[in-house]
Amino acid sequence: MKHHPSAGATQQARRLRSSPTDAELTMWRLLREKFPGARFRRQVPIRHFIADFASHRAKLVIEVDGGQHGGPEDDARTAILEAEGYRVIRFWNNDVLGNAEGISMLIELALHAHHPHPTLPHQGGGL
Repeated sequence: MKHHPSAGATQQARRLRSSPTDAELTMWRLLREKFPGARFRRQVPIRHFIADFASHRAKLVIEVDGGQHGGPEDDARTAILEAEGYRVIRFWNNDVLGNAEGISMLIELALHAHHPHPTLPHQGGGL
């Protein structure tokens, strides 16, 4: 069953796109330059969340997190996004800003990793 974003999510996503952080700008540039085939979008409404970056084609969500993230809230968010069929990988802001090459390699691995169907038992091979 397809779940649609909540009312107002599109407007909120547009607001977030208009004021990105330095780390989000760096990640967006990296995704556009190194992974154009994945067709990443930024600030993407998925269910009642707005993912920082998502590739519907690769079923991959990338979150760029500052100090306000981590803990049970992010675990619950990840579980819901995974139930929608996405893999979720997270990077800290300082890693994106200071290690773009390493981040790029991890994204490359994620894009080529086996991704099991969300309702089937995990068969290994993912991140």
